[in-house]
Amino acid sequence: MHPTLRFLRHALLVLCLVAAHVPAADLPPTLRVAFPVAETGLDPQALGDAYSFYVCDAIFDTLYTYDYFARPARLVPKTAQGMPEISDGGRTYTIKVRPGIYFARDPAFKGQRRELVAEDYVYSIKRILDPKVRSYWLYLFENHLAGVDEVLREARKTGRFDYDAKLAGVQALDRYTLRVRFNEPDYAFVHWLTHSALAAVAREVVEANRDASNRAMDHPVGTGPYRVAEWVRGQRIVLEANPDYRNETFPSPGPGSEPGDAAIASANAGKALPIVKRVEISIVEEAQPRLLAFDRGSFDYVEVPASVAPNVLDGDRLKSGLAQRGIRLHRMVEPSVAFTFFNLDDPVVGGYTKEKIALRRAIAMALDRDAYIRLLLNGQGVPATQPVPPGVAGHDPGLPLRNGYDPVAARALLDRVGYRARDPDGYRRTPDGKPLTLVKASTTSNADRATDELWKRSMDAIGLRITFIKNKWPELNKMSEAGQLMMWNLGWIASVNDGDTFYSVLYSRNIGTSNDARFRLPEYDRLYEASRRLPDGPERTAIYRRLTGLVMDHAPWILVDHPYANTLTQPWLTGYKQHPFLKHQWKYYDLQR
Repeated sequence: MHPTLRFLRHALLVLCLVAAHVPAADLPPTLRVAFPVAETGLDPQALGDAYSFYVCDAIFDTLYTYDYFARPARLVPKTAQGMPEISDGGRTYTIKVRPGIYFARDPAFKGQRRELVAEDYVYSIKRILDPKVRSYWLYLFENHLAGVDEVLREARKTGRFDYDAKLAGVQALDRYTLRVRFNEPDYAFVHWLTHSALAAVAREVVEANRDASNRAMDHPVGTGPYRVAEWVRGQRIVLEANPDYRNETFPSPGPGSEPGDAAIASANAGKALPIVKRVEISIVEEAQPRLLAFDRGSFDYVEVPASVAPNVLDGDRLKSGLAQRGIRLHRMVEPSVAFTFFNLDDPVVGGYTKEKIALRRAIAMALDRDAYIRLLLNGQGVPATQPVPPGVAGHDPGLPLRNGYDPVAARALLDRVGYRARDPDGYRRTPDGKPLTLVKASTTSNADRATDELWKRSMDAIGLRITFIKNKWPELNKMSEAGQLMMWNLGWIASVNDGDTFYSVLYSRNIGTSNDARFRLPEYDRLYEASRRLPDGPERTAIYRRLTGLVMDHAPWILVDHPYANTLTQPWLTGYKQHPFLKHQWKYYDLQR
């Protein structure tokens, strides 16, 4: 079949599937959303991927959030009664939980209304510590939370985590008062109190639905604005308004609001949240079918990947035909970084010897990142000089680009460290004369196929053979966490306004969760731990500069870009405002068809 016909057939199939789920007349108005990646589960302490967290954000509640309108982003209470009391030089956080907040109804509560209390946040943090849960977020507390080391040693020795044992570092002082105590100052922790990994779950629900790993991935029950109504894993999630949700109305712009915020707020002023009572999330992996479905009105808003940006943008502006239809463009530099990681446990590209570091740096210098941004991202990104993106606390605007595009220098470096010998096809061998083949992971999407071609040309130019292992993202993610991939492109997006999250990814204690590079460097760990004891400011930024230098020197990553986030909204969608750390805030949106 001709490739164009094959694509059209696939696009029409996706549109038919979307159309098949248009809500019936007896259902409330439904907000229709497309995700390019399937969820991995809905247990906030057990998750590590953004798309699962987007759904969890609608179901579970954190103590704090960010003001919907203020820029730069400003912390505000969510289920807390006020801002935290931070004492003991940044070591102790005391937080009051607001009374009168209730979990969605569930059989685990045996017909009783279940109020949110401080002990729920204690339990949720303890779940992060439970070795069976294998939480991505353990590094926030391990060797840091008061009394945690003894508790973790006992759990690892016995294979059982005692949730009832007293832990000095996290306690409910009374029904509504939470206290978190660290051994050392942790000024960044206040931002983590906005992250869904620290959202409150109910112990009764988890214990009634947990698997052998103490996870409850398939039975989410929270205090948030929505609850799950339908769920076909990897295909479709339908949320409905939580009838037990507290009394909350659409916010008014306050300090830090921007021009135009008053108009956004006026459309929904005074409305009870969530405004839209039903949200339908469809998994549509390819960008073109998502955009076609949006064009037909089957989705109420859509994020525009760089691969299809020319379809809707003239430079950084919306094409006039779309603007005339009332479609609106929302655009910002996303608080994320795109990179290619090397598995430092891999026998080909891994290791810390001079020749292995040189191999990784040569590969980095052979990749034309400007061409990648210009051609494959259609200009929808800015080159990354450091892990922390612009607009996030800890970004250093004066940091220069290193390991930039220079294939001549890359070839000379490989020659100098021993990768000089060639096989009959002209590709380089290892210094000890063995065949050398790079194996890079890649998804089955059209965008990744184009990326593979650029990588092939780039590696051919310096004499390195490269092949590709193809699979869907969730499967590659499992392989990556298990250390089974040599190389892969990934992105790390911040959901908190602090640079710590980007440097944490290469912390050695995060191997097996977020540290896909399996990077182990004592100097990096020491500096990272020192940075966590400091508030945002020049002293911490200086440490971040040194951490970036170690990343460039040892090349566990090839830093690529900080992408633009382009979102299109339909004329009938109101209440939408693009936020750097609050994606998919469905409770604020309304449909006025």
